[in-house]
Amino acid sequence: MTRLPAGAGEFLDRWGLRPDGPVRSGACAQVLPVVVRAGGTPAVLKLQPPDEETAGEPVALRAWDGEGCVRLLADDPASGTMLLERLDAERPLSALADVRAAVGVIAGLLARLTARPAPPGLRRLGPLTEAMLAEVPAAARTVRDPAARAVLLDCAGAAAEVAGEPGDRLLHWDLHYDNVLAGGRERWLAIDPKPLAGDPGFDLLPALVNRFDAGAVAWRFDLLTEALALDRARAAAWTAARVLQNLLWSLEDDDPLPPAQLAVATTLLRR
Repeated sequence: MTRLPAGAGEFLDRWGLRPDGPVRSGACAQVLPVVVRAGGTPAVLKLQPPDEETAGEPVALRAWDGEGCVRLLADDPASGTMLLERLDAERPLSALADVRAAVGVIAGLLARLTARPAPPGLRRLGPLTEAMLAEVPAAARTVRDPAARAVLLDCAGAAAEVAGEPGDRLLHWDLHYDNVLAGGRERWLAIDPKPLAGDPGFDLLPALVNRFDAGAVAWRFDLLTEALALDRARAAAWTAARVLQNLLWSLEDDDPLPPAQLAVATTLLRR
């Protein structure tokens, strides 16, 4: 018998579920395949500790209502537990060999997801960007490599240019190729959003740096911005702001600055 994650029993009883497979454990959550006893619907029980990100996830999923993403069936805000539509965890988009086709899938999903205005109560890109820019002077002084420091400052300059118009769309914030799974009602659906209210350009970076290829940055960016009907200069600036966020996190953790992120920013800001 499958060993149940801590706390699962309460929700099996509350929502009338029975286990239907082995537990999958990720970085932040455990997922248990289940069947809804009334009707026999396959689903998954996602158990995760409540925090700022998990609090927003059901809000976003409820707003999207299954359009381009996994469908939320029930949730418990106090514990962060959710009952979700079951997708095929054995068939992530990352397994698709045709990278151009995979980028096209991401582009199509982002176009649908970011078409919706963000509901109230989510984190907002404006304050987040202001906080990032405030960190830049001190952070830049810790970067010894002049070329890397120049990229960080270029990203900050690009972010400052668009910071006054942070946008109000519902962003996924983490739509990389392993966060898209094959579905039954649609071929591909997004999972695991870290929702944010802001400009869609801030959502492009995962599709540029995952399965990274320096020679593919330009055509991937072109495909994404065309599918989302974005102003290219503005989208490049918000992508640079996203790179800036990741560079600051790396410096905070005393990690090396990620070369792929530096390469993306360099390519987009010098086009």
